[in-house]
Amino acid sequence: MGKPHVRFDEGTAPEGASYSTDRKTVAYARVSSHDQKDDLDRQKQVLELYCARQGWTFEVVADLGSGMNYHKKGLKRLLDDILADRVGRLVVTHEDRLLSFGAELVFAICEAKHVEVLILNQGEDTTFEEELAQDVMEIITVFSARLDGSRSRKNQKLLNDVKQVVEEASLS
Repeated sequence: MGKPHVRFDEGTAPEGASYSTDRKTVAYARVSSHDQKDDLDRQKQVLELYCARQGWTFEVVADLGSGMNYHKKGLKRLLDDILADRVGRLVVTHEDRLLSFGAELVFAICEAKHVEVLILNQGEDTTFEEELAQDVMEIITVFSARLDGSRSRKNQKLLNDVKQVVEEASLS
């Protein structure tokens, strides 16, 4: 499985930080859409196997939704638990599984709360381009909905053209 990348652990904790053994290990998995359910299952299996091999008692939190959506149920629960000092370790397969943009903020919170973060980095993230294309599509959809007269034929054509370019780019 290779050695995981440890972003913060006991050895690098700020002076005076202490770790509570009663805090839980949380393994977090996420995909953007229902058609990536197989990838979600694969992430959960990798996380479960890794945590079990370490001998940790853990729970898996899985989310389905864009990496740009900060309102996912599992992510909110994870952040609530971190802020309430119930989490001692966070394990993810890839940094972008947590959030596409803003993961560094979550890692800063983890460091402040003395939560060890492990990123397993299982090779290349095969869904990165697909996920990026979906995030761009989400931005375009939100932006186009805010355009004055977003249902006009001209704006709809522009939106369709941009969507086509993004889809073609994600296929290559």
